[in-house]
Amino acid sequence: MKYGFDNDKYLKIQSEHIKERIAQFGNKLYLELGGKLFDDYHASRVLPGFQPDSKLRMLSQLNDHAEIVIVISAIDIEKNKVRTDLGITYDMDVLRLRDEFQKRGFMVSSVVITHYNGQKSADAFRQRLERLGITTYYHYTIDGYPTNVDLIASEEGFGKNDYVKTTRPLVIVTAPGPGSGKMAVCLSQLYNEHKRGIEAGYAKFETFPVWSLPLKHPVNIAYEAATADLNDVNMIDPFHLEAYGKTAINYNRDIEIFPVLDSIFEGIYGHNPYKSPTDMGVNMVGFCINDDEICCQASKNEIVRRYFTALNRLAQGDCCDSEVDKIALLFKQANIDTKFRRTIAAARERAEQTGVACSAIELQDGTIITGGSSALLGPSAAVILNAIKHLAGIDHSVKLIPQDMIEPIQHTKTTYLQGHNPRLHTDEVLVALSVLSTHDENCRRALEKLPELNGCEAHCTVMLGEVDHKIFKKLKVGLTCDPAKKRPSSI
Repeated sequence: MKYGFDNDKYLKIQSEHIKERIAQFGNKLYLELGGKLFDDYHASRVLPGFQPDSKLRMLSQLNDHAEIVIVISAIDIEKNKVRTDLGITYDMDVLRLRDEFQKRGFMVSSVVITHYNGQKSADAFRQRLERLGITTYYHYTIDGYPTNVDLIASEEGFGKNDYVKTTRPLVIVTAPGPGSGKMAVCLSQLYNEHKRGIEAGYAKFETFPVWSLPLKHPVNIAYEAATADLNDVNMIDPFHLEAYGKTAINYNRDIEIFPVLDSIFEGIYGHNPYKSPTDMGVNMVGFCINDDEICCQASKNEIVRRYFTALNRLAQGDCCDSEVDKIALLFKQANIDTKFRRTIAAARERAEQTGVACSAIELQDGTIITGGSSALLGPSAAVILNAIKHLAGIDHSVKLIPQDMIEPIQHTKTTYLQGHNPRLHTDEVLVALSVLSTHDENCRRALEKLPELNGCEAHCTVMLGEVDHKIFKKLKVGLTCDPAKKRPSSI
């Protein structure tokens, strides 16, 4: 895989920058952590070389000085809001996050339930957390937040919230997803710390948009594509430009809220230590790109991938036309169209030739491998088999999995498990290969090539099931699918 990002440099300079910010505020900093912490696959796709857990590994260098506060909104608990990438509710993700942090040696000091207004589901979740020995606090809904500054920075606003007890210089405030109230928790803590004579500081740690890259850089455009459902828009930070005469990139929500934050800081401290929303950030990721062209190509691929993800969601009734339309407009900014992904044309061309669902994958050397549905295999399983056979130098005519082994598996699926689709999914093919590899040299050689699919791009002419999506994700293959359902004959 070709890398365009220096991960080791990032771990070093990012942790140093956060230490400097802690020292700037008298050794007490509330760090609002946006985005995903240890499963940031978007960043790893647009910045090849960035590891999905890079931010967590970086923060591990500050482990002895840090504690984590996890935030969840009572509104999200009430709605049973789901993390679509993991398929679990936000309240379950709080427990998952806590376990993952603790496994890596982090101190998770508490959970804060925000937007609390007496919701019974929030009360039940708090009881569950406390039975597990997890300290839990309530932060209440404040009328007129965030514009009613006089009320917010008062005893009836932030002063009404539970004071979150912390003991370490760096308090990392994170959440299962956006809209949880992380910033409000940080600001509430500043107010309540100030009441107790502690002058704490605040900073924001978000990877995207990258403030030090141009507004229309593909990495920043890819962020807009990734947040099309939130309607985020990248903008030049006017406050930064006015204060320093320098261009920096931020996004609309931070820019729109900055005058309010400025007033809140004034209400708490009598002054604002920051002159712009960009000043509040500590993101150093833009200084660790060592091959801009690789990151540009990867980001353009990501924009197209996000477009097809939105098309699939629209076909399933999970989003509206505006999300798809917005990403389509971003194509023009990035000077690309769907043909940028070579696998799309390859898969569609084979599908037209054969009349069946097909997939294509582009290997690291640029080779395009295709695979089509058959009586035995689905298109995703077929293309992975063909790809690893090619990488292992095995002739295409060689059948790695004999038909007399596939048929009993199909019989079990359709007869005993009452399934409707007899074709083998990707995971079933890989299990069969694993069994055969103990005595078949070709199967063993083919399996050993799976890691070489890392970073490859693939496309399928039909929407794939959850199982196949998970396999491609585990293999770290960027997958897109046409928003077409399987034909009745293939169900």
